[in-house]
Amino acid sequence: MSENEKKWAWVLTGSGHFFNETIELINTLKNVDVFVSKAAEEVLVMYKKKGKISKDIKIYKDNSASSVSVGKFYKGTYHTLVMAPTSSNTVAKCVYGISDSLASNIFAQAGKCKVFCIYFPCDTAPELRTFAPSGFVDVFPRDIDLENVKKLKKFSQTDVAMSFKDLEKKVIWRNKSV
Repeated sequence: MSENEKKWAWVLTGSGHFFNETIELINTLKNVDVFVSKAAEEVLVMYKKKGKISKDIKIYKDNSASSVSVGKFYKGTYHTLVMAPTSSNTVAKCVYGISDSLASNIFAQAGKCKVFCIYFPCDTAPELRTFAPSGFVDVFPRDIDLENVKKLKKFSQTDVAMSFKDLEKKVIWRNKSV
């Protein structure tokens, strides 16, 4: 499969951090598959008034124990994996090599297949202000969450976005380079 035929793989997890903005960004891309974790399904419901994924995008839901859809990484279907926004739970699993969910399994398989990854964790600073369904809230990530983000930055073929603006820049850059 040529680079021009390959697709984006985008994983949504249970984080609502910049969720609506992320859906808007996904909708700007061509040739993207979206993988929705069980927790992300709940978040999609909470943000449903604004966060609508385009009908042109194929959505894979977390409905099998073995995450059958990860096989597409071995077929060379994807040029880039985007994990955004990513919950602290998923970050911890990925950092410690636990692949027991759709999201963490996809990250593991993408790494094994040398698929470039752009990762946007929700816990990137000691103090954050984020939008929740009820309005803006202040969040104070734990030290362990911030440490896990530092560890994630050391992964091969993984570029960590530390803000939504940074995520946008990395996606635009990658879109031009593939």
